[in-house]
Amino acid sequence: MSDTTATTRARVGPLLRRAAEAEAATWRNLYAWARRRTLPLRPGDEPFGYLGVVKPILGIFIGLSAVEIPIFDVVVTHVVPWRPARWIVLGLGVWGLLWMIGLYAGMTIHPHVVGDGGLRVRLNSGIDIFIPWTDVEALRKRYRSLPSSRSVQVEQDGDRRVVSIAVGSQTSVDVLLRRPLTFDLPRGGSAPTNELRLYADDPDGLLRSARGTPTGGTVSR
Repeated sequence: MSDTTATTRARVGPLLRRAAEAEAATWRNLYAWARRRTLPLRPGDEPFGYLGVVKPILGIFIGLSAVEIPIFDVVVTHVVPWRPARWIVLGLGVWGLLWMIGLYAGMTIHPHVVGDGGLRVRLNSGIDIFIPWTDVEALRKRYRSLPSSRSVQVEQDGDRRVVSIAVGSQTSVDVLLRRPLTFDLPRGGSAPTNELRLYADDPDGLLRSARGTPTGGTVSR
């Protein structure tokens, strides 16, 4: 086996594994959402959603996917003489529609959570970060538009490292840390991070809830 082939396999393997895990998580989320199974919360926990900024876009895509299924079915039935093509296209259309609903479901049933012990930052089922209040120096409300559409973005400002967990290329809450922390991210653990930024539909409510925590650090705007 050549070095090039080995390198390619080393790169493709983790990508395929992450894709398979994401696919399985989407179907689990769809099942849980259909069964009305919500995130279990402990006494004192308060959930904060982040779907608002992308909800209209997801709604449009879901609606278009639903409309496309019968349209493509009619087109393929009358244009393509190979009968199995109809069922292949129909299956792909239904899969795409359910996948989009599963994405919506995952973002709905995995909110951020403010609790007595700390802040739980989530994004669908792929990101789940817990920050104890003892490690939080300050929380600040600040809307930011990011240059990329990636969900996880990293900035380096001198010796300070900032990780943004974005929704719709936006964040609305800055979490300043007392000490550098590492986080478990989809592409591997992050380097020591000084600040985490996240998006919440109700940043004011999140900050108010954090102020009431008995073990919270200094919280400010």
